[in-house]
This record gives sequence, structure tokens and C-alpha cells, in this order.
Amino acid sequence: MAGGQDLSNNGKHLDSPATSPLPRRHVPKPLDAASPARGAGRPGARAGCDAELIDRLIEVIERDIVPLTREGVRQGNKIFGAAMLRKSDLSTILAATNRETENPLWHGEVNAIKTYYEMVNADESKRVDPKDVIFLATHEPCPLCASAITWGGYDNFYYVFSHEDSRDAFQIGHDLKLLKEVFKHEPGGYARENAYWTAYNIVDLVDNCAEDTKAAFTKRLDALRQTYAEMSEVYQANKGEAKNIPLK
Repeated sequence: MAGGQDLSNNGKHLDSPATSPLPRRHVPKPLDAASPARGAGRPGARAGCDAELIDRLIEVIERDIVPLTREGVRQGNKIFGAAMLRKSDLSTILAATNRETENPLWHGEVNAIKTYYEMVNADESKRVDPKDVIFLATHEPCPLCASAITWGGYDNFYYVFSHEDSRDAFQIGHDLKLLKEVFKHEPGGYARENAYWTAYNIVDLVDNCAEDTKAAFTKRLDALRQTYAEMSEVYQANKGEAKNIPLK
């Protein structure tokens, strides 16, 4: 699977017995309405601190997505990646990265969905209902990827880096420009909570944690930011030679 990795037999807690009780679903718990939070208009800022969920989401980026993206940027692809996890036990279904050098539509999230259907079409036993999936994106999805998540039937997505990060830190500003030029939305103007899905910024979730837990997660997020800055430099240096990518 180019740019994707089937991790359905290499995830977390896959040794759990099939007859175990129905596990709790990992969804953020709402904060008390009086609790202060940065960016209070975003769903993640209104959620509690599920340290197990946050730890696992960061871990999947560190261990599963980053290695794929390191290789991808060397080939001229962008730095965006994605993964799918089971809500029940946070085991990884698959991880993927951007493959625009093959097709300009193979953004990280779209390639993850493509890889998933290649996997289940080859092995029906690996099928997971979209409503039982946590969809993880390294960066806030662009309009194409948000639409793919919608049509794929996923009711959530989580991300670390915002549209503003993509523009300002990684010099890829198409997401905000598309929202402005095509949909007439100002930055942050789309509905992060709607009839189809809810979008959570992992940074917001971390902000809701106790100080010691928040500090530990922030250290890991800072390390990820440095990792993605380094991969961005590789992409920016090589993008002039990349084929099949009209919007670089």
C-alpha cells in the first residue's frame, strides 16, 4: 500500500478477548460550563482531559505516521498524514501519508480512506464501521479532506496543527485560501461541530489537562512541531521537482 500501512494486527490492545464487555468509547467529556478554556468556541476547548486518548493520538503520530511521512517528503510529497483508530480500544487500524506525487487528490486523509478500502476489499474481516472509528489527521483537514471524511461516514476527526500552522509554520497556505476564495469563510469560519462530525484540536484537549499532565503532553507536541518543521524543510527543498502537484 503506497503511502499507507495496514496496522490492524499491530495496534494497541489487540490481544483483548473477543468476548470482553462492550468497552467504553473514547469521546471527550464536556467541561463544566464555567470552566475557562482557550479558544472556547472550538469543540476541543469545551472537552475534558482524557489523558489516555491524548497519549494514544500523539503516539500514533510519533510512531506510525511520521515514519511514512519522512519517506514521502523525500519523494516530493507534502507533510500531511492521517490514521484511523478503533474507538473501543484505541488500536490502530491503519496509518497513511500524503501521496500527491501519484495523484494530486491523494492528500493524507484521502489516501488513508483509499488505503482502508483497499485493505477491506482484500480482507473483509478487517472492516470497521465508520461510526466506530477515530479519524486522526496531523493537520487540520482542507476542504477536500473534510469532504472525504464526511462522505466516508466518520463522525469525528482530531488534529494537531491548525490551518494557520500549515500556512505560517509550514508555508502551505492553500487550505485557508480555498476557504476564503471558494467558500467565503474567514479563517476558523467553518463549523467544527455540525450534523456530520465534530473536529477536535488536540492542543485544545491538552489545554484542559492538569498542569503536570499538560506539561508532559506539551513537551511531546513541541517535539512533533520540530519534527514537522524538519520534514517541511525537506518538502520545500524538493517540491520544485515534484510531478503531479499543481498546488505546491
